[in-house]
Amino acid sequence: MGVLHTVLSLIVTLGILVTVHEYGHFWVARRCGVKVLRFSVGFGRPLFRWRDKQDTEYVIAWIPLGGYVSMLDEREAPVDSQELDQASNRQSVWKRIAIVSAGPLANFALAVVTYWLLFVSGTSALAPVVGHVEPGSPAYKAGLQTEYEVISLDGEPVKSWQDVGLGMLARVGDTGTVNLGVQEWQGYQQETVRIPVDRWLVGQSEPNPLADLGISPYRPDVPAVIGRVLPGGAADASGLLAGDRILLADNVPVSDWSHWVRIVQAVPDQGLELQLERNGQRELLTLRPARKEYDDGRVIGYIGAAAQPGQWPEGMVRQVQYGVFDAVTQASIKTFDMIGLTLDSIRKMIVGLISVDNLSGPITIAKVASDSAKGGLESFLSFLAYISISLGVLNLLPIPVLDGGHLLFYLVEAVTGRAVSEKAQQFGLRVGMILLGSLMLIAFYNDLMRL
Repeated sequence: MGVLHTVLSLIVTLGILVTVHEYGHFWVARRCGVKVLRFSVGFGRPLFRWRDKQDTEYVIAWIPLGGYVSMLDEREAPVDSQELDQASNRQSVWKRIAIVSAGPLANFALAVVTYWLLFVSGTSALAPVVGHVEPGSPAYKAGLQTEYEVISLDGEPVKSWQDVGLGMLARVGDTGTVNLGVQEWQGYQQETVRIPVDRWLVGQSEPNPLADLGISPYRPDVPAVIGRVLPGGAADASGLLAGDRILLADNVPVSDWSHWVRIVQAVPDQGLELQLERNGQRELLTLRPARKEYDDGRVIGYIGAAAQPGQWPEGMVRQVQYGVFDAVTQASIKTFDMIGLTLDSIRKMIVGLISVDNLSGPITIAKVASDSAKGGLESFLSFLAYISISLGVLNLLPIPVLDGGHLLFYLVEAVTGRAVSEKAQQFGLRVGMILLGSLMLIAFYNDLMRL
């Protein structure tokens, strides 16, 4: 069931992104007077096909890893003399620029619409309150204290840990100081904490700015209370129920959920004598954690149970919501910021400040899509907007084969007044295919290593 959910999540995510991207090309091509021969979502043998009144064939193919819009073009096949004015190669260079740019711009538009939906309906955000500062860490040496809220990063206001994380990711590879404006949680005292960095997180495959600085976000205490029992697991077999509070395990007092997890993980295939509280009464119960083995040789115990969520202090979980019109502005700003962050990340990857291990392929996208779908509509929409922006930016890179490569050729034509020669275009396409193929191999390799 988990694999099926992952595959379906990937198909839905890519289906939305590809359809929107190709519809951008299709819609502008039609407005520019170009005849569209085929609009395909997916590659390979068609599963479904139909035609409209303008003789455009619509196809849903069985390989859901892309799509294309095929237009009338003399370079592809002979064109009837009566339709020459509808051939894409006969259009002005500015119309061709508009058509090739429309796909990536449609992806950006999708991101704006998605963020607008999130901002209008309201999103949840955690206040950036520091829960722990690791002794000896850069943040500790700079004087950062627990239970202080981060209110700005390098002079820019922040309202959530997501804002802080994105701002810090933009600083990866920098040398200088990370300036945190902080104040007492629900207090008034403010100060600036300056944390020095030197080629910060350069080359790390999975950079974690907060952890590297020694900062852990505040988390509420989670009591050792069973919140959910998975059917068929060790907890279910032993008779544990949702709401049970674990008091003792082999006569050792259990302080909280993390302590309980450590106890369980330490005794795979061994019996635990539990004393618990159920409906105000004390109960005795024997639990035998199942055995779970990892590829690196680790063996832990697990029981198939989840914790009862802890209670967040008032004001710690914030609702971010805007009116219908204000949300348009905020969604546009958010999309623009994410485009900038994506471009900056690509730049840093090219110059070696960010490891190519961070490239991801379809396997990682499928896993994240599945996880975000399980997290609810808000989580999935946020992921969809981010991937849509990434797809739009990737397609605008000046690499032949991609939209950006065609756009480069057309811009050269617009400046010089003559088209780039077929020989030069064919050479560029071969180079682009090699480059793009190499990137895809690296991304796929990274996916396999993450598995």
